[in-house]
Amino acid sequence: MRRILSIFCLAILLCGSAETRTRRHVRREPFVATAFAQRGITRSGRPARRGLVAADTWVLPLGTKIRVRNAGQYSGTYTVADTGSKVRGRHIDIFMPDRWKARKFGKKIVEVKVLRWGEG
Repeated sequence: MRRILSIFCLAILLCGSAETRTRRHVRREPFVATAFAQRGITRSGRPARRGLVAADTWVLPLGTKIRVRNAGQYSGTYTVADTGSKVRGRHIDIFMPDRWKARKFGKKIVEVKVLRWGEG
């Protein structure tokens, strides 16, 4: 029995979890990007500010660092710090300093590359 348990534990260590393998495949993906300008505290406990995005935590967990391309002047590096009721699947919501800029941004198809996975 001890030998079977040892083999099982070794297999888990060598293979990793299914969740880890699934997440690692999302390296560069097209996402829908929108913008928000609400002030307040994010889901991660930080105040809303530049450099933060909201995302579906099943796709990009809280704390994940991403690089966004094809977003014009808003292309760059962001941290997932919030969630949103309408942010589902491959969709990010980029924080903008004012409502007018957020409306002007509209909706874009962007490329997201995961730089470092968050703990959630």
